[in-house]
Amino acid sequence: MSDLSIAPDITPGHNLLAGKIAVVTAAAGTGIGSATARRLLSEGADVVISDWHERRLKETEEALQAEFPGRRVASVPCDVSSTEQVDALIAGAVAAFGRIDVMVNNAGLGGEVPVVDMTDEQWDKVLDITLNGTFRATRAVLKYFREAGHGGVVVNNASVLGWRAQHGQAHYAAAKAGVMALTRCSAVEAAEFGVRINAVAPSIARHAFLDKVTSADLLDRLAAGEAFGRAAEPWEVAATIAMLASDYTTYLTGEVVSISSQRA
Repeated sequence: MSDLSIAPDITPGHNLLAGKIAVVTAAAGTGIGSATARRLLSEGADVVISDWHERRLKETEEALQAEFPGRRVASVPCDVSSTEQVDALIAGAVAAFGRIDVMVNNAGLGGEVPVVDMTDEQWDKVLDITLNGTFRATRAVLKYFREAGHGGVVVNNASVLGWRAQHGQAHYAAAKAGVMALTRCSAVEAAEFGVRINAVAPSIARHAFLDKVTSADLLDRLAAGEAFGRAAEPWEVAATIAMLASDYTTYLTGEVVSISSQRA
């Protein structure tokens, strides 16, 4: 019997996205975004990655190119708080590879501060990156899909905090709940373009950057409360994103898939 408290080895790719072109936001570094780019490449897609941090973005592009020499990887710097940069990302992806089939909206920003001490600036920044950024990218890629006429898939990265309460996370939870609502409403509208829109809602996926900005005690406590007694590996979240982007989920739209122990 397998021990679910021990993270398994990465599941190999099965060519679920062969011939597809995917765009992933906030894909530099060590988190879910870069894991998603890697997963999509392992499933046969060519990938355009974006991030606001140009040095880390270039380093990630070079690392992915070295790891997947048979696949195409391109990068377009993008700050999702800028409509102009988001529109340029979509145009740049099409210019690089000729089309887009999959859009993964991964960009988000957190923080930890109680509502009573939260400033307008702290609230606005988290909402602007996490919710408004997802809106901007969804709007931009839907305009592309509407004109292209070949259909496509959008996968948003939400969070179980869109359902759960957690101290100091009101801004982030509100933003992720908004991402869930945006997913459902935009999915209804996008159906006429042949586009499916779904979201994942991870509980906790632990990686180097999260460990850097969050206390180890808090992360250990949150992980211990999950069904398996551990955090998810970023690749485990990325594998579900790849499934939602694939033809294994052709009748699924407007849904939020919880990657957690279902502890609401």
